[in-house]
Amino acid sequence: MSFVSGPLPMRLKLIHGFGAVAFGVKDIGFQFFLLFFYSQVLGMDAGLVSLALLCALLIDAVVDPILGNLSDRTYTKWGRRLPWLYAAPIPLAIAWVMMWSPPGGEAPSFLGLLGIAVVVRVLLSACEVPSISLLPEITSDYDERTTLFRFRYISGWLGGILMMVLAYTVFMPGEDGLLNRDGYTGWAIAGGCLIILSVMGSALGQHRLVAHLPATKPEPFTIKGCFEEIFEAFREKAFLIFAAGGLAAYVNQGLTFSLTNYITLYVWRMDTAPVPFLPDGVSALSLYPLALFISAIMMFFIVGPMHRHFGKPKSAALSALGTAAFTLLPYMALFAGIWPPLDTALSGLMLLGLLIIGNTLGIVVLISASSMIAEIVEAYLERTGRRAEGAFYSGNWLIQKCATGLGIFLTGQVLSFIDFSRDAAPGEVPDATISSLILFYAVATTLLMATAAFWLGRFPISREDHEARLASGITGQSATTTPPPAQ
Repeated sequence: MSFVSGPLPMRLKLIHGFGAVAFGVKDIGFQFFLLFFYSQVLGMDAGLVSLALLCALLIDAVVDPILGNLSDRTYTKWGRRLPWLYAAPIPLAIAWVMMWSPPGGEAPSFLGLLGIAVVVRVLLSACEVPSISLLPEITSDYDERTTLFRFRYISGWLGGILMMVLAYTVFMPGEDGLLNRDGYTGWAIAGGCLIILSVMGSALGQHRLVAHLPATKPEPFTIKGCFEEIFEAFREKAFLIFAAGGLAAYVNQGLTFSLTNYITLYVWRMDTAPVPFLPDGVSALSLYPLALFISAIMMFFIVGPMHRHFGKPKSAALSALGTAAFTLLPYMALFAGIWPPLDTALSGLMLLGLLIIGNTLGIVVLISASSMIAEIVEAYLERTGRRAEGAFYSGNWLIQKCATGLGIFLTGQVLSFIDFSRDAAPGEVPDATISSLILFYAVATTLLMATAAFWLGRFPISREDHEARLASGITGQSATTTPPPAQ
């Protein structure tokens, strides 16, 4: 049976979700800043940087199933997951700082960037895979699982937004802004501290609840057995459908995030758009993290009602189509000549408003998709009699990392193909280059989110299916010898 029966205590929701802050720190670094830092600040070729990041993601994606399987087979008095959450965060924080402080302050070689990126990603997986694998063990309730994902996602987003605010206002403010090389070191140290606090704090907060010897001793770990389990997971029809939709959504996320600094600075000139009633130095770009924060809060309040009213598959499909619509609307208006001048407050505020709506729906897509995995775990348990949370969640990370890596890779290749200058200031990039960038982004977003809507909307496990399994007792196979009381 699950660790907790009935409604989850608010304290547990907050503590479990807090562990995802580390993932948010990593995500904002890799997807928003890393390509920009190594290409525009250190002067590496964008195509080469994106290739290194893609290779790192692919290596990490192969390692993830191994970590998930090891997590499933960890057999200690602290349970299966906690030992990982205590061992990995400090080495992760050290590697994180090193990635933003290359020796001599100069651009590393391709292999140097690849090596440190792999180390950071593998250590992050050693934190995130065990943490998220606790979720279906904590509760078997359909809606409470969505609630835990809401808290995880909002914690991850808030961690990332905090790092973005620190970048724009504390470590890289002023005229040079994100081109200030020295600011990235202090920014990375702050992120490393937040990673340690998040992972270890969440583990300590859940220790009393989950630190129990597993009910049965798992089979010994073998590489062959590990990948056989992953291949078996991919034979689940529901997982294949989820994978097809999730792949498209995550490619779009990687592409969007890696393009953000290029789009906001070079296309929309948000750094020059003033904001009414605020000091002259505050631009629309300064409010970009606030817009992301508002969208995360809005998601928190709408995803639960959407799942109760529409179910997870339909919520994901509708939100994917809405994301594409609100993302493309300003570009369509710009090409039609009906968008306000780019250096005006109206332009900046309209863009931020549409961003809030589109990003809110985008997060709903990802939460809906991730929450589906708990139901896939139950279907697998029913079919095989085995619990394999780590295998399925590491399979999800495999999909996510390959997809976001592909998105970042496509961004770097397109920037090289359209000859986007590595030293051009905003306003100096040729109009033809800007038009090519916008066209690529618009077409890619349309195709990817339409694909995500098509497949996620066809996810075959409904609330009724889940409740039938719950009633049959198939979800009640215990993960502990004696379920501890709720905290």
